[in-house]
Amino acid sequence: MKKTLGLLACVLALATFVPLQAQTPAPNLTGTWQGTLQAGQEPHVAHFRVVLHLSPDPKSGWKGEMLSIDQSPTPSPLTSVTLNGTDFAFALDAFHVKYHGTVSEDGNSIKGTFTQGGDLPLTFERATATTEWKIDSSPHKVQFVNVEKDVKLEVLDWGGQGRPLVLLAGLGGTAHVFDQIAPKLATKFHVIGITRRGFGASSVPEPTVANYSAQRLGDDVLAAIHELKLEKPIVGGHSIAGEELSYIGTAHPDQVAGLIYLDAGYPYAYYDASRGDLSIDTAELQHDLKQLTLFSPASEQKKIIDQLQNVDLPALQKDLEVTKKRLAVTPEQPALPDSPEMRVAAAVIQGETKFSTVHCPALAIFASPHDLGPMAASLKPEQRAAMEAMDADTTGPQVKAFQLGNPNAKVVVLAHASHAVFASNEADVLREIDSFAATLKQ
Repeated sequence: MKKTLGLLACVLALATFVPLQAQTPAPNLTGTWQGTLQAGQEPHVAHFRVVLHLSPDPKSGWKGEMLSIDQSPTPSPLTSVTLNGTDFAFALDAFHVKYHGTVSEDGNSIKGTFTQGGDLPLTFERATATTEWKIDSSPHKVQFVNVEKDVKLEVLDWGGQGRPLVLLAGLGGTAHVFDQIAPKLATKFHVIGITRRGFGASSVPEPTVANYSAQRLGDDVLAAIHELKLEKPIVGGHSIAGEELSYIGTAHPDQVAGLIYLDAGYPYAYYDASRGDLSIDTAELQHDLKQLTLFSPASEQKKIIDQLQNVDLPALQKDLEVTKKRLAVTPEQPALPDSPEMRVAAAVIQGETKFSTVHCPALAIFASPHDLGPMAASLKPEQRAAMEAMDADTTGPQVKAFQLGNPNAKVVVLAHASHAVFASNEADVLREIDSFAATLKQ
């Protein structure tokens, strides 16, 4: 018995001195990471370079910022960054971005999935002094112009000796979204990009409808053109910039040589009364209801009541039905965060108005049907078919309405292009702009 206990004691003593297996230390993520997203389908694939800046945080462990350098040089702070062993993740709630990946054994790469409406593969590589991308590598000069008291807009100038061509970004974007295509346009045009107030490096006035109405934004563009001493430029715009184009083309057509709508000819640019638009119709109704108070003069109350009695309720009901159908086939998205940028975006949307025929030459390039982008891969066949059908039911009639309402405009439809048509179908857009410009008076 003593021998047995003695042997056990020796075993326990030896066990005490057996070295534990060394744990793998957590990787050090400090520094700059970069990777390229490929969005769209062949042959129209758009490339977006994504950069992360990561650093330790005494409270949460890690913090960082992200920027898509082909869209804007302005970084956005990450909502969260987590590292559990080699399991890495981050979120950027303002843009519904999530990423989940695995850090390599050598700690120099992260392979994972980037999610924003759908899933895309994205591998980050640790940047070095020789491999790090230049954040703003497009060959432009940057300046700021005053368009109103205490309001300055960022202006990019890519140079060029031809007719001036002014480019306007979509909602939330900056003039830097044109960094790739602008140098190619500059071989034939003097290319200028203007960043809308409220975004990027431009001034950010209080997010009220008065500060971000279609007229106010359109007047900003005209003021910038005046300050830059541009003589009758062509003005092109993407997405919601269509409202600035249509304001100029209806109220001040003599100030421009022509307009180019880059998938921008939607209801905020041309309002089809037979179809209506929920955003515009409800904003108009809300405005009238707010004006109707017992403290207003009787004559004013009567005027507003007359307007309200003329509200086309069946049309509003149709708007609601169309929106309901769209939501039924759209994958669930998280609620938009309450951020300064989102409040500005909301003010822009609330400031939409009804525009009809523009009174100057116009080129309208539509994507129809739209490429569904990253979400396509995660959709079931029936979901994808339903979304494509919904897109056809909305975009197709709007294209026809725009053409009928603007009979002198040249309308081009590019099948399976992305909403950022100048990125997914760059060659087509360059060709159509050249052709359109050749028809304009010098």
